[in-house]
Parts: sequence; C-alpha cells; structure tokens
Amino acid sequence: MFKNIFKNDEWKRSEHMAVRECVGYYLFTHQLMEVTGEEACKFLDYVYPNNIATLAVGRDRYTTMLNENGEIIDDVVVMRLEEDKYWVSTLYGTKADDWFYYHSEGYDVETYEITEDWHMFSVQGPKSKEVLNSILSNGVDDLKFFQNRTDEINGIEVIVNRAGFTGEKFGYEIYCGVDDADDVQDAIDRAVKEAGGKEVTEFQVFAWTLPTEAGFYYMRDLAHTNPFEVGLEKNINWEKDFIGKEALLKIKENGPEREMLGFEVIDENEDFYIRAKQYGGPGEPIFIDGEEEEIGRVSKMVYSYVRNVNNGYMLVKKGKLHLGDKFRIHGYECVVTEKNWL
Repeated sequence: MFKNIFKNDEWKRSEHMAVRECVGYYLFTHQLMEVTGEEACKFLDYVYPNNIATLAVGRDRYTTMLNENGEIIDDVVVMRLEEDKYWVSTLYGTKADDWFYYHSEGYDVETYEITEDWHMFSVQGPKSKEVLNSILSNGVDDLKFFQNRTDEINGIEVIVNRAGFTGEKFGYEIYCGVDDADDVQDAIDRAVKEAGGKEVTEFQVFAWTLPTEAGFYYMRDLAHTNPFEVGLEKNINWEKDFIGKEALLKIKENGPEREMLGFEVIDENEDFYIRAKQYGGPGEPIFIDGEEEEIGRVSKMVYSYVRNVNNGYMLVKKGKLHLGDKFRIHGYECVVTEKNWL
C-alpha cells in the first residue's frame, strides 16, 4: 500500500471525517441468519462462547464463533428480536448456514439465511441521534447501546438498532425490507444532508479506516487466530459448554503464542510500500532489527484521518515487541502503538 492511497485522497478523508465530526450514512447489509424455535437460545449458547442465555429480548451481543481447535472462524452480533427469535449478523452467511446445519442436530431449532429480504443502513456520528429523531416515529432518545426495536419511517416499518462499526458514541443501524429500501434511503439521505453530513460511498472508509481507527477488527484480521491472541477472551463464558472450549482451555493454561499489536509508520519516505493481509496474501513479514527470525506479519494497513498517520495491526510472536518499540517493516521505520487512534 502506498501512503498516498489514503493520505492524499481528499474524497476518502471527507467521508471519513463526516462520520467523526458530523454524521455519515452508508448501505452495508451484513448477511443475516434467522434462528427460531423453543431451543434457539440453547443452540446459540452452544455455538457461541459468549453468554447468549442472558441476552434479553431487544438486546444484542457481540461474540466470536470458534471451531473445535479454538480458532476464530467468525465474529458476529446476535440480536434477540423475540423470545424465540434471533438474528445473527455476519459477513459469512453461507458458512454460518452450513455450520448451523452441522451442529443443530438434537436441538428444536430452525435456521434460515434471510439476507435477501433485508437492507441495512448505518447512520453514524455525533449528529446521528439528531438525524434518527427527525425521521423515526418514536425517536431514539431512550435507546441504549446494543438495543433494538421496531419503529416507522414515513409509515414504513423498520428495525432500529443502536450499534455500528465506527467506534462512534452515537451510531445506529436501520433494517428495512428490500422493497422499501429506496424510500428509506431517501428519508435518511435528506435528513443526513440537512444535518450537514453526507453519504459514505467508499468501502475502504466504512470497512477499513473507520473501524481500524477505533480498534475494531474485520473478520479477515481474525482468521486463524484464537481469542487470547487478539484480546477477545473477555467475551467468553467459561461456565458453559461451547464449541472449541476444550482446545481453548489448553491455550488459556499455556498462554497464547502470538498477539495482535497496533503500529504506525513513522518513516519520512512518502512512497513506502507495505503489503497487508487485507489485500490478499499473508501480509508483509516483520523482523526485529539485527535478527533474522521472522516474528510476525502485517494484518492490516490503513490510515487514521483523525491522527493523520498510517496505522494498522500486526500479528506477532508474543513478547517480541512492546508499546513504544521502534522496528522496521520492509525497511520502513515503524513504532508499536495501542490499537486505537481516537
């Protein structure tokens, strides 16, 4: 990635900063699985290591999904819409569908992929609450984080969920039927622009620069890792049985071999090139100066428009690098940082 792909792209900067300073919206419908039945809760509590059994109706919960080796194979948000009805928001609906099928034997549960029936508009930023209050019948003044409920926009029924992938304090997701999407988007677009915001059209902004700046992962960052390596072990309920528990207990006992760290490029060279896993391939190898041993790979390389630095994540052998350490990637000077630039 050349530095100016992000730094000197004023269009990307304007869309990114609209979310940080005002409000932005975008259409980015994650794939949706609907899970219903008397044992839907029991089934999901086995599939996911986080505590789904305590999830109240109208609330959401983030969780990883593990294979039998304790490796992360997905990270999702589980939404409980009704007593025996859940939505699972994922980027891998087909894989989730297969996984549910192979592990649902013995449970009174039905699972369906419903992605084609819904569109999701994300409205994010300091003025997003103002925008939602101007178009929803009931508004969002009392809506808590990770809470969902039904509402209406110009007589169209929608599901509004306080959540998002940007790290903003105020951010919302609006789910509507596909036949109503144009009318819903028109209402959102007008309200956002009246508030001084804009539509975010760049995938690299709403999927890469905004989430990374806030320390969020994309599933590609998590592939072939376990929760301890990427700091997601707090989202595990060890008091229950779940897929991958036995393997994960061994990792917990022995400690993880790798860790995900943040970094910034501090090299003065404007034309540096650092390959990251997000673009395909294994990512740029990382070495400590004066040593021949490869200690890790670059998982993500983007740009923080708030801090005006090239930033990213790297998966490295645990204990080899520490906060503030300077090192080189592909010959360019970098420094270890926290995984948050806000």
